[in-house]
Amino acid sequence: MSVWDNVNTNIEEILQKYTRLAVVGVSANPGKISYGVTRYMMQAGYEIFPVNPNYGEVLGRTCYPALAEVPLPLEIVNIFRRAEDVLPVVEEAIRLKAKVIWMQLGIFHEAAAQKALEAGLDVVMDACIKVEHSLHI
Repeated sequence: MSVWDNVNTNIEEILQKYTRLAVVGVSANPGKISYGVTRYMMQAGYEIFPVNPNYGEVLGRTCYPALAEVPLPLEIVNIFRRAEDVLPVVEEAIRLKAKVIWMQLGIFHEAAAQKALEAGLDVVMDACIKVEHSLHI
């Protein structure tokens, strides 16, 4: 059985149940996809916690240098990082008792997904949260 059999299975439920969204790797550049997606989710009513050590603020919100700095509880950890940088984010999210790992479109890491699933987290991989929200909510 592939890890893919257990990911992306309850996207609509995730988007309805959880409203706190930590965005790891968000950019303050309005031309970047992570900025537009984050702005959309903020306008859709989600509580946004930008995470990027390069910025003090993104979209008028405090930008945290690390996931561990985000006020708890963590719900959705939305990852805009290269696949090779995903595993440490997932491990930190597990340690901080997040509920969902969401790897944006084009980002997948099967070992990280498996680790999150084994820890009891829901996992969405290779899917855009903005697109999924517009389709399901």
